[in-house]
Amino acid sequence: MEYISTRDINKKKHNFVEVLLSGLAPDGGLYVPIKYPLVSAYLGKLRQLEYPDLAFQIMSLFIGDAISELQLRSILTKTYHQDVFKTKDITPVTHLDDHIYIQDLSSGPSLAFKDIAMQFLGHIMDYVLQENDQTLTIVGASSGDTVSAAEEAMRGKHNINVVMLTPKTGMSPFQKAQAGSILEPNIFNLSVPGPFDICQDLVKTLNRDNTFKQHYNIGAVNSINWGRICAQIVYYFKGYFSVTSDNSQHVDMIVPSGNFGNVLAGYIAKQMGLPIRHLIVATNENRVLDTFVKTGVYQQQDVIVTSSPSMDISKASNIERLFFDLLDQKPSDLCEKMIEFETSKLLDLSSLHDRLKNHYGFLSDDSNHDQRSQVIQRVYEDHRYIIDPHTAAAVKAAQTYRDNTGTPMLCLETAKPTKFEAAVKEAIGFVPDRPKGFEGLESKEQRFFDIDASIGSLKSFIIEHF
Repeated sequence: MEYISTRDINKKKHNFVEVLLSGLAPDGGLYVPIKYPLVSAYLGKLRQLEYPDLAFQIMSLFIGDAISELQLRSILTKTYHQDVFKTKDITPVTHLDDHIYIQDLSSGPSLAFKDIAMQFLGHIMDYVLQENDQTLTIVGASSGDTVSAAEEAMRGKHNINVVMLTPKTGMSPFQKAQAGSILEPNIFNLSVPGPFDICQDLVKTLNRDNTFKQHYNIGAVNSINWGRICAQIVYYFKGYFSVTSDNSQHVDMIVPSGNFGNVLAGYIAKQMGLPIRHLIVATNENRVLDTFVKTGVYQQQDVIVTSSPSMDISKASNIERLFFDLLDQKPSDLCEKMIEFETSKLLDLSSLHDRLKNHYGFLSDDSNHDQRSQVIQRVYEDHRYIIDPHTAAAVKAAQTYRDNTGTPMLCLETAKPTKFEAAVKEAIGFVPDRPKGFEGLESKEQRFFDIDASIGSLKSFIIEHF
């Protein structure tokens, strides 16, 4: 499998390891595979596999011979293990009512769906770096869950340093404490004034300075990293097999999304031949993605701080990969459109909206705090199942689009409710018990480094510490 950058008009080819360690391409684009492999013909074989073997069959299509089969199997067996995800049935599914289901993606070390991909990234990056006697400084940005998932995956790895930028306000107390209390010497949490989008812009600006990036061996584990997308594709197959009995059935996948990486993995699974009828993007009061899916117009707006902070994003990093496909994979057209967006904060692809909806199967739904709170309350009262505000946005979307065809609607649970205790308590009247090991988290020692919201301040920190 070979990859190109969405913005490289020369379409220079790269292998999986190059893409894995680079993150953002030097031209500012995102790496994408030259083609999506098709698996329609052997879905029956895949249905029978346990998660590590399923992951191998799917991910080896994207990794190719960049890593040996023996080593890849070893990494996947170590990653998708009961000791890491609390159950042998990785990403188990719960039936709520009628044909609405929830897939548990958040039983890993950080209690968020990002562990599914990040644990894999930690192992595979560590292996590649040791094999090549290299070090890497990962620089990323997070509005909440990515920071702790990345740091849990990379803590103690001698060839990797992790620098994560987070907004000073907007994260839940649990999320902030979870990140700040990881004190390993290779972990650095940077606190930045302003919303998440500023953190994300700083990381992208840093990655565009190719000289600096190469000198300090800068990499990325944000959702722009193809290794994360590759790992996330797998649980769409697992979820599909869990709610269907044969491969003639279709499903709807409902995905809470801010940076578009999670739902992009579902889109790729659909392109590979997984029978997904609709990909339903669930958003909050920050309706940039909702508006785009409904109209084809993508317009950046000021971020509203909400009770579902992981979706408080107005510039979705991964949506460029979808734009690339919508524009028939023409880098020159994509470059023109991205320059237009970066100048005006507006991208009008409404002429392609029919393709987005009817060919690619995208739908969307927004939610506000009261609606999410009501869903949390109702799900608990009816099923004694406690969900977080982001998953509540997905359940609300499933209820909005539910029809009489009996098509299974699989909501992707993105985080455990304990990460958002204030919102959950408001909905159900009490704070749910925390998973073992997370008691008294906020009282633990925390370490953050304050920097200004400027690229100069970020570079100065890296120069000083690395």
